[in-house]
Amino acid sequence: MGSTYLENEIRLAVFASGAGSNAKKLIEYFNNNDTSIIKVALIVTNKETAGVIKIADENHLPTLIIDKEQFFRGDAYVGALRQAGVHFIVLAGFLWKVPAQLIAAFPGKIVNIHPALLPKYGGKGMYGNFVHEAVISNKETESGITIHLVDEQYDHGAPLFQAVCPVLPDDTAESLAQRIHALEHAHYPEVVEKAVKAAFS
Repeated sequence: MGSTYLENEIRLAVFASGAGSNAKKLIEYFNNNDTSIIKVALIVTNKETAGVIKIADENHLPTLIIDKEQFFRGDAYVGALRQAGVHFIVLAGFLWKVPAQLIAAFPGKIVNIHPALLPKYGGKGMYGNFVHEAVISNKETESGITIHLVDEQYDHGAPLFQAVCPVLPDDTAESLAQRIHALEHAHYPEVVEKAVKAAFS
């Protein structure tokens, strides 16, 4: 039974640039789901000091630290990902734009989470508190998260899921971020699971 399970395993690479709270939730979700054949197999980061590396170590997962030159002008690490047996890529607070070569290697198999209700507040430079500050300064009454497939434009691919939360009159970027993080942690693992199953059904 064990060997069949491993042969059928769908291996995820989680790309993250920062603390890795979404990566942690994904690892926990798939590790604790004994019936799932989906597993986080690799953590990829563009920062040697990223907190997500500690999360990878704690979960006995290999880490790939990527270099800008090779990512954008080399093979986009397609070879390394193939060697690691990766089938699907999950962006979890990864700040670099995904190069066309990587998208071509994993068509319809890269998802991203964005801390706003796309198509509003997306695009280059719109990440983290920059998004929340823009939402608050424009006096929006609601914000939320968008989970979408990745294409060659920032925050543009086909949406898979959105969840909404209120923007309160006294919100700061930090207080709104906490509400957005709660939505991310609540929904991202399940939506990833559905997207992976759809891609391989």
